[in-house]
Amino acid sequence: MYTEKTIKHFREPKFAGEIKNADGVGEVGNARCGDVMKMFIKVKNGIIKDIKFQTYGCIAAIASSDAMCELAVGKTLDEALKITFKDVINQLDDLPQIKFHCSVLGTAALKKAIENYKKKHSK
Repeated sequence: MYTEKTIKHFREPKFAGEIKNADGVGEVGNARCGDVMKMFIKVKNGIIKDIKFQTYGCIAAIASSDAMCELAVGKTLDEALKITFKDVINQLDDLPQIKFHCSVLGTAALKKAIENYKKKHSK
């Protein structure tokens, strides 16, 4: 059902955790499935230097969060905003179609974290 890469991201997430004093935080949830994702970013010179996630959810939700972070770290904010749920699915070497919403949540959480960062730093 799940690819080896998906299982690895689930069992050994590199980006799980919290960033204290994060520059941006974004949280999203899906009431239908119960998944909740929270993303934390540290930004320096417009580049995501550190990123972490906290996810309450299934294998696909946790793996998607970790894959999303892997794709975003080192990118500019504008580049990170262009990451799509399909990019996350490709990073995992596929997901069952019924779990695509998990990858959508990951991109939404990142977008909210970036919006939060921009709102804080636009003053």
